[in-house]
Amino acid sequence: MKNPWTTLSKRPIYKNAWIDVSEHQVINPSGKPGIYGKVSFLNKAIGIIPVDQDLHTWLVGQYRYTLDEYSWEIPMGGGLLEEDILENAKRELKEETGLMAARWTEIMRIHTSNSVTDEEGFVFLAEDLTLGATDFDETEQLEVWKLPLREAIQLVMDGKITDAISIAGLLKVGKLLDI
Repeated sequence: MKNPWTTLSKRPIYKNAWIDVSEHQVINPSGKPGIYGKVSFLNKAIGIIPVDQDLHTWLVGQYRYTLDEYSWEIPMGGGLLEEDILENAKRELKEETGLMAARWTEIMRIHTSNSVTDEEGFVFLAEDLTLGATDFDETEQLEVWKLPLREAIQLVMDGKITDAISIAGLLKVGKLLDI
Protein backbone atom coordinates (compact mmCIF):
# COMPACT_ATOMS: atom_id res chain seq x y z
CA MET A 1 0.00 0.00 0.00
CA LYS A 2 1.26 3.49 -0.85
CA ASN A 3 2.31 5.72 2.05
CA PRO A 4 -0.28 8.56 2.35
CA TRP A 5 2.06 10.67 4.52
CA THR A 6 4.62 13.16 3.18
CA THR A 7 7.61 14.05 5.34
CA LEU A 8 8.68 17.66 4.81
CA SER A 9 11.48 17.72 7.39
CA LYS A 10 12.67 16.08 10.55
CA ARG A 11 14.91 17.19 13.37
CA PRO A 12 16.42 15.50 16.39
CA ILE A 13 14.95 16.47 19.76
CA TYR A 14 16.62 14.17 22.28
CA LYS A 15 18.83 11.08 22.39
CA ASN A 16 20.18 8.84 25.14
CA ALA A 17 21.51 5.26 25.28
CA TRP A 18 18.03 3.78 24.69
CA ILE A 19 15.93 6.14 22.56
CA ASP A 20 16.17 8.77 19.85
CA VAL A 21 13.27 11.26 19.71
CA SER A 22 12.63 13.29 16.56
CA GLU A 23 10.06 15.81 15.37
CA HIS A 24 8.70 15.46 11.84
CA GLN A 25 6.93 18.18 9.87
CA VAL A 26 4.44 16.28 7.71
CA ILE A 27 1.53 16.50 5.34
CA ASN A 28 -1.03 14.07 6.75
CA PRO A 29 -3.29 11.78 4.68
CA SER A 30 -5.98 14.50 4.48
CA GLY A 31 -3.45 16.88 2.86
CA LYS A 32 -3.03 19.13 5.90
CA PRO A 33 0.29 20.06 7.52
CA GLY A 34 1.11 18.68 10.95
CA ILE A 35 3.76 17.63 13.41
CA TYR A 36 4.55 14.03 14.21
CA GLY A 37 6.81 12.93 17.07
CA LYS A 38 8.69 9.67 16.66
CA VAL A 39 10.53 7.64 19.28
CA SER A 40 13.12 5.33 17.75
CA PHE A 41 14.52 2.67 20.03
CA LEU A 42 18.20 1.85 19.78
CA ASN A 43 17.53 -1.77 20.79
CA LYS A 44 15.14 -4.53 19.84
CA ALA A 45 12.67 -5.55 22.56
CA ILE A 46 13.17 -9.20 23.40
CA GLY A 47 10.84 -11.23 25.61
CA ILE A 48 11.26 -14.82 26.69
CA ILE A 49 8.73 -17.29 28.06
CA PRO A 50 10.58 -20.13 29.74
CA VAL A 51 8.46 -23.26 30.14
CA ASP A 52 9.63 -26.39 31.95
CA GLN A 53 8.46 -29.99 31.51
CA ASP A 54 5.73 -29.46 34.17
CA LEU A 55 4.37 -26.38 32.33
CA HIS A 56 5.74 -23.89 34.85
CA THR A 57 7.07 -20.52 33.77
CA TRP A 58 9.00 -17.67 35.37
CA LEU A 59 7.92 -14.05 35.71
CA VAL A 60 10.09 -11.13 36.70
CA GLY A 61 8.78 -8.39 38.98
CA GLN A 62 10.19 -4.91 39.20
CA TYR A 63 9.21 -1.34 39.93
CA ARG A 64 8.78 0.48 36.61
CA TYR A 65 9.87 4.10 36.91
CA THR A 66 7.82 5.26 33.91
CA LEU A 67 4.60 3.81 35.32
CA ASP A 68 5.32 4.59 38.98
CA GLU A 69 4.13 1.08 39.84
CA TYR A 70 5.30 -2.50 40.33
CA SER A 71 5.00 -4.75 37.28
CA TRP A 72 5.09 -8.53 36.74
CA GLU A 73 6.41 -9.41 33.28
CA ILE A 74 8.02 -12.16 31.28
CA PRO A 75 11.84 -11.98 31.31
CA MET A 76 12.79 -9.36 28.76
CA GLY A 77 15.29 -6.75 27.76
CA GLY A 78 16.87 -4.87 24.92
CA GLY A 79 19.05 -6.40 22.27
CA LEU A 80 21.42 -4.24 20.27
CA LEU A 81 20.20 -3.74 16.70
CA GLU A 82 23.36 -5.18 15.19
CA GLU A 83 23.45 -8.28 17.42
CA ASP A 84 21.74 -11.63 16.89
CA ILE A 85 18.25 -11.59 18.42
CA LEU A 86 18.44 -15.16 19.72
CA GLU A 87 21.82 -14.57 21.39
CA ASN A 88 20.33 -11.52 23.12
CA ALA A 89 17.35 -13.60 24.25
CA LYS A 90 19.67 -16.23 25.74
CA ARG A 91 21.62 -13.53 27.58
CA GLU A 92 18.48 -11.85 28.96
CA LEU A 93 16.98 -15.12 30.19
CA LYS A 94 20.22 -16.04 32.00
CA GLU A 95 20.67 -12.54 33.50
CA GLU A 96 17.13 -12.21 34.81
CA THR A 97 16.24 -15.75 35.88
CA GLY A 98 19.46 -17.77 35.89
CA LEU A 99 17.85 -20.11 33.35
CA MET A 100 19.47 -21.54 30.23
CA ALA A 101 17.44 -23.30 27.55
CA ALA A 102 18.44 -26.01 25.10
CA ARG A 103 15.46 -25.39 22.79
CA TRP A 104 14.36 -21.98 21.47
CA THR A 105 11.40 -21.06 19.28
CA GLU A 106 10.66 -17.56 18.04
CA ILE A 107 6.89 -17.25 18.46
CA MET A 108 6.19 -13.66 17.46
CA ARG A 109 7.35 -10.34 16.13
CA ILE A 110 5.51 -7.38 17.67
CA HIS A 111 5.36 -3.58 17.36
CA THR A 112 4.83 -2.20 20.84
CA SER A 113 3.13 1.16 20.19
CA ASN A 114 3.27 1.85 16.48
CA SER A 115 1.53 5.23 16.61
CA VAL A 116 4.58 6.85 18.26
CA THR A 117 7.49 4.43 17.96
CA ASP A 118 9.19 2.12 15.51
CA GLU A 119 10.14 -0.30 18.31
CA GLU A 120 10.21 -3.89 17.15
CA GLY A 121 9.98 -6.75 19.58
CA PHE A 122 10.45 -10.49 19.45
CA VAL A 123 9.16 -13.16 21.82
CA PHE A 124 10.73 -16.57 22.26
CA LEU A 125 9.55 -19.78 23.88
CA ALA A 126 12.48 -21.31 25.82
CA GLU A 127 12.31 -25.02 26.74
CA ASP A 128 14.56 -27.80 28.08
CA LEU A 129 15.67 -25.57 30.94
CA THR A 130 18.68 -25.67 33.25
CA LEU A 131 18.84 -23.44 36.33
CA GLY A 132 21.93 -21.37 37.13
CA ALA A 133 22.70 -18.05 38.82
CA THR A 134 21.17 -14.69 37.91
CA ASP A 135 23.29 -11.70 36.82
CA PHE A 136 21.08 -8.59 37.09
CA ASP A 137 22.00 -5.31 35.38
CA GLU A 138 22.87 -2.43 37.72
CA THR A 139 19.52 -0.77 36.93
CA GLU A 140 17.55 -3.88 37.88
CA GLN A 141 16.13 -4.81 41.25
CA LEU A 142 14.20 -7.91 40.26
CA GLU A 143 12.08 -10.52 41.94
CA VAL A 144 11.81 -13.87 40.14
CA TRP A 145 8.63 -15.95 40.47
CA LYS A 146 8.18 -19.53 39.24
CA LEU A 147 4.52 -20.44 38.77
CA PRO A 148 2.30 -22.65 36.62
CA LEU A 149 1.94 -21.24 33.10
CA ARG A 150 -1.84 -21.50 33.49
CA GLU A 151 -1.65 -19.10 36.50
CA ALA A 152 0.51 -16.63 34.56
CA ILE A 153 -2.10 -16.61 31.78
CA GLN A 154 -4.82 -16.06 34.40
CA LEU A 155 -2.87 -13.03 35.69
CA VAL A 156 -3.15 -11.62 32.15
CA MET A 157 -6.88 -12.34 32.04
CA ASP A 158 -7.36 -10.73 35.48
CA GLY A 159 -5.53 -7.54 34.38
CA LYS A 160 -2.66 -8.09 36.81
CA ILE A 161 -0.07 -8.31 34.02
CA THR A 162 -0.28 -5.14 31.92
CA ASP A 163 2.95 -5.17 29.91
CA ALA A 164 2.03 -5.51 26.21
CA ILE A 165 4.82 -7.90 25.22
CA SER A 166 4.11 -10.12 28.24
CA ILE A 167 0.38 -10.21 27.48
CA ALA A 168 0.85 -11.05 23.81
CA GLY A 169 3.55 -13.63 24.47
CA LEU A 170 1.77 -15.43 27.30
CA LEU A 171 -1.51 -15.62 25.41
CA LYS A 172 0.23 -16.95 22.30
CA VAL A 173 2.20 -19.57 24.27
CA GLY A 174 -1.03 -20.60 25.98
CA LYS A 175 -2.64 -21.10 22.58
CA LEU A 176 0.40 -22.91 21.14
CA LEU A 177 0.59 -25.27 24.11
CA ASP A 178 -3.21 -25.63 24.28
CA ILE A 179 -3.51 -24.36 27.84
